[in-house]
This record gives sequence, structure tokens and C-alpha cells, in this order.
Amino acid sequence: MAVDSSTEQVTTTNWPSPFGVRTRLVAASALMLFTELALIRWTGSNVVHLSYFSNFVLLGSFLGIGIGILRSGRAKRLPYYSPVMLGLLVLVIAWKPVTVNRGSSSSVIYFTSLSTTGPPVWVILPIVFIAAAVVLAGPAELVGRCFTELPRLTAYRFDLVGSLIGIIAFTGLSFLGAPPIWWGLIVTVVFAGLMIPRSRGIAPQPLVAAVLSAALVLAPLLVMVGVLFNESTKSENSWSPYYKVQTAKTSFEGVPLLTITVNGVPHQQAIPADARLQWEPQYGLPYARANVGKEPKNVLIIGAGSGSDVAIALKKGATHVDAVEIDPEIRDIGKALHPDRPYQDPRVSSHIDDGRAFLSRTDKKYDLILLALPDSLTLVNGASSLRLESYLFTQQAFESARDHLNPGGAFAMYNYYRETWLIDRLALTAEKAFGHKPCVDKVGDSLQQAVVTVGLTANDQNCQGEWAGASSVTPPPATDNRPFLYLFTDRIPSLYLVTLGLILVAGVVGVGIAGGGSSYKRMRPYTDLFLLGAGFMLLETKSITGFALLFGTTWVVNAIVFAGVLVAVLAAVEVTRRFRTPPTKVMFAILFGGLVLSWIFPDDWLLSMPVGLRALVAVIIAFTPIFAANVIFAKRFTDTEDGTASFGANLLGAMLGGCLEYAALIIGFHGLLIIAAVLYLGAFLLRPKSKTAIGT
Repeated sequence: MAVDSSTEQVTTTNWPSPFGVRTRLVAASALMLFTELALIRWTGSNVVHLSYFSNFVLLGSFLGIGIGILRSGRAKRLPYYSPVMLGLLVLVIAWKPVTVNRGSSSSVIYFTSLSTTGPPVWVILPIVFIAAAVVLAGPAELVGRCFTELPRLTAYRFDLVGSLIGIIAFTGLSFLGAPPIWWGLIVTVVFAGLMIPRSRGIAPQPLVAAVLSAALVLAPLLVMVGVLFNESTKSENSWSPYYKVQTAKTSFEGVPLLTITVNGVPHQQAIPADARLQWEPQYGLPYARANVGKEPKNVLIIGAGSGSDVAIALKKGATHVDAVEIDPEIRDIGKALHPDRPYQDPRVSSHIDDGRAFLSRTDKKYDLILLALPDSLTLVNGASSLRLESYLFTQQAFESARDHLNPGGAFAMYNYYRETWLIDRLALTAEKAFGHKPCVDKVGDSLQQAVVTVGLTANDQNCQGEWAGASSVTPPPATDNRPFLYLFTDRIPSLYLVTLGLILVAGVVGVGIAGGGSSYKRMRPYTDLFLLGAGFMLLETKSITGFALLFGTTWVVNAIVFAGVLVAVLAAVEVTRRFRTPPTKVMFAILFGGLVLSWIFPDDWLLSMPVGLRALVAVIIAFTPIFAANVIFAKRFTDTEDGTASFGANLLGAMLGGCLEYAALIIGFHGLLIIAAVLYLGAFLLRPKSKTAIGT
């Protein structure tokens, strides 16, 4: 057994399993994180509200994990409720999925502000939140049982190893494009291995109890596997790292059409260029408004999708097109099925990348840069309101596009914007970035399609009529610090506030019920650990959003950063276990120094660096406070009297931090550093003063 400085008296639990405690802990931790990631992906693909509120499932997961840890010391049975709830949740969502209809919107634009089919938002979101909490409480309870059998830091160490295995496994399946049946099979196998009783020594489990336990575990999980198998084997379904993608071939007036739907929302159509320009001539407007009659030779298309915009560029005379698309599955569908076969054209270079990141890494200049309907149907995982395309529509992004234009070049975008204020906001952003008014062409339908085109100079554009300019109600341009293009107000929308309030109420009630009235009394001595958990969640969010800006909002970047955070935490634990670390006061000084460093050197400063140097400096700035914070946690956690209560308090603090992430809608992601600093200051002031408790 590894030795650490913990003085805890370890105990054994009644867990009929042939595996050793370390193996059980690693497996339970891997199951916990893998299940959390799978729930976020799968529920978001079938309940369209969750495509924009994946943080909602994350917060439910944190609540469940905290409750499970707290329950572990007093539970007399294994958590059979967890697989039962998982099977029910999958069955209910498969029975009543939520998809989208078009309609009107509100002060915050997202597709679920339009009309939907299926249960209303006030019904399905509470169901998913409560179910996610119950499901994740099961693996967390198994983790908590192991914590009582090992010294503190040894247990935490193996918990982190299991978490890393969980994220690596899910990332690997995403890379392979594996359908959800594989997620379900892995969850079923691990649940069964951990929870179906086996004989220990010479005293076998009673047959009736063993059969009943196996039924409670396997029956609901096999129902889940059956649902996922049915979904995974439908020929029209495929799975990208971001979406459930569905395709349907039709025709109109003899023209072949390929409709692509993602996460239950009609997303795009692959249409021959000639037909697209005939039916919707606005797709040709960027070429008419830009370059004053000249054909653009070198074109960059961001949001190339299935290839229709690429085919139009070729039709308009482009001699080379860089087609950037973030989703490999959608690009591959277009490559195989688009009627014009644009991706097979030798004039086209295809790039699977984030558009902003592509611009930051290339020195090429273009005659036309086009944002071709790059709106996503999902959030960057772990961030409260950052969508995949958020960093494409900031003033700094438009300035980056400007810097990549040849003399006489132009920048253009088009989409179904649905709101006049949104069109004017984008036009204002273009005006600020380029120094003159753009061309704005509006298409008169209820979805308000518009084309915004701006030349490198005013002489490089040919407007049909002058844009009227921003009105008094036009929001200012989005920025890299506050990249919330679709948020009309400078306040947190009431929908978010009500939802977060209900989440916090559910957390208070759930913890009280789960702990039998003693939870808060047990956690009261660990208020500092609660605040450490909240602060850490904000640091993690700031890291994910920062790296998304610096290197792209792709799933690969997100997975690497998420895993990197866990590696930094594990490194902090190993250093604390093996070496004599500085006193807690010194580590707090390093933590606050790291926060100051992050504040002084914002992300836009890092963007000016070469990619290699940018990565090195970004890692140092982002992970210094994370490492210091976790050394502080490890030193404090080592000597706590109640391991499950202290760990549970830390995890519930992370749930509070997840709610506080939404403050970024007002103060920006950079402002989260201030909130984190306040939380860590509170943890510093509330820390125990005895030398044994603070590791001095």
C-alpha cells in the first residue's frame, strides 16, 4: 500500500466483489466520468434544449456525485437505484425526444427558443437534471466506499487515475465515431463487474440475493442497450464528435437534395450550385458585392459543411478554395454524397479545424473570406454558454479576417439570423473592424436571412444601398472576452436565472435528504474545501474557454485540456504525497500569483505568439494556479477527520462554481478570475489554523 501522510484509520465495507479496493476505485471513477460524458452527449442529441444547456446535465452530475459520496458512509446496500434510473432515463427520452420547429425567438437566441415537439422545457429539463443526479450518485457512492478503505491521498490518487481512464476511453470512441451502443455496452459491463455479487472466500452469496442483485443491475441496463442498439443501427444515423447526424435523400423539381439534421434540428442541405443560386440567389451576393466585379481567385470558406458553399465558389470562378469545417462527419457526408462532388475537385483543400484557429495559424492571404452559415447546435463542453462558433463572430475575429485579405479583398457572411438586432450587431462589428460601413442585404422572410459583405476598403465593395447603421438598441460587438453573439441584453436572461435558482434549491434539498439531516453538520467544518471546489470549477472553465480561443473549439482541444487539468491535479497529489511541500500560506501566495499572471496576460496577447510558444506560455499561465490550488486541496484533504464529508463538500462546491460560470454572460470569461480569487480568499480565511490541519 502506498504511504501518505494521512492519519485516517481505514475501514472495510460490505462490498461483495472479487476485485481489490484499488481496482474497484479506479473502475468506479472511470465509470463515473465516462457515464457523465455519455449522458451529456446522448441526452443533448435527443433533447434539443440540452444542445445549448449541456452545463445543465453537468451540474446535475456534480450534485449526484456529491450526494453519492455523502451517502457512501451510511448506505447499507449497493446503489442499485443508479442503473435502474439510467435505464428509465434512456427509455423515456427515446419515447419522447424533443426536436425543433421554426418560430419566433426572444432576448437570447438559440434554437430551443423556437417551438419544439415533445415534452415542454419545464417538464423535460427537471426530469433530466434529477435523473442525471440519481444516475451519477451510484458510481460516486462506490467511489466513496473505497475512500474509507484507503488513506486519503492514495484514494484520491486512484480516483484521478480512473477519471483519466474514463475521459480517454470516451475520447477514443469519439475519435472512432463509435455510435452510442458502445457507450451503453461499456457502462453495462463496468456496472455489472462492480455490482453483481460474487463469492468471497468460502462463503458464497445466497442464490436468491445474487439473482435479485443481477436482475436489478442487468435488466434496466439491457433495456438501455436495446434502445441504443436500435438508434445506432438506423442507416440514416451517424455520430460525429459533436452530434447525432441524420441524412435523408429527396428531390425537388428533379434536383437531388441531401438534407442533414443534427441533434434533431434541420441543419443544412447539400444542393447543386446551379440550383442553389437559382432558388436562393442571395448565396451569390458576396461575389457581386465584393471585389468590384472581379472574380475572387483565392477563397477561404469557414463552415464549409457538406460542400454547397464550396461548389458555389468554384462556380463563381475561384481557382483555389480552402474549405474549413469543424465536424469531420458532416464533411465526409458531403464528400461522399454532395451532387457536385466539390471536395473531389483538385482546386479544393479541405481542413478539419476551427475557423478562428485556422486563421491564427496560416499566413495565406485571400481575395474572399466567407463565413458560410457557421452556427452550431452544441456548446463547448464544460463551458456555460460558449458555442463552437462563438469566437468566429467577435470584433477580434473580424480583425483577424481583415488581416488575411489580399488588396482589394472582402469578407462576407450569411445566415438565417431571425432578429434584426442581430444583423445590425454583425454589421456594426464589421464597421468597427474595417473602419467603414458594410453592405447589408436582407431577405424578406420570417427567418431574416441576410448577407453582410465588407471590402478591405470602402472602394472594394459594391453595395446596392447603404446600410442605415446601428440603432440605439443595437448591442455592441461581441468580444473574445464576452463572445455571446446571440445574447441581446447585458443581463443574464431570466430563463438562466430561474433555472440556476432551481438547481441550487434542488442541491440544498437533495443533500439534506441524502444525508438524513446530518449532511450539513458533517460538512460544516469543510467550508474552505467547498469554496476550493467552486474556485477550481471556475479555473477549469477559464482554461477550457481560453484554450478554445487559442487553439480552436474542436473536441480534440477540449478533450486535451480536460485531460490536462486532471493530469495537473494528479501531479499535485503526487508531489504532495512524495515530497515536503511549502506551507499552505505559501501555496496560496503562488495560487494568487497565478491568478494575477492570468489577469495581466490575457488571451489576446497570447494569440500574437507563434503556435509553439503560445502553447508553452498558455500551459504555464493556465496550469500554475490549477496546480497550486490542488496542492492546497491535497494538503487539507489529507488530515480531514471525515473523508467522505470533506470530499463531498468539495464536489458540491464545484456545482456552485458551475452556476457561477454564468456570470461570464455579464463580466466575460476574464472576469471569472475575480470571482475565483474571491472564493479562494474565502477558503484561505476559513482554513483551519492548526498546523496538522493545514499541512505546515
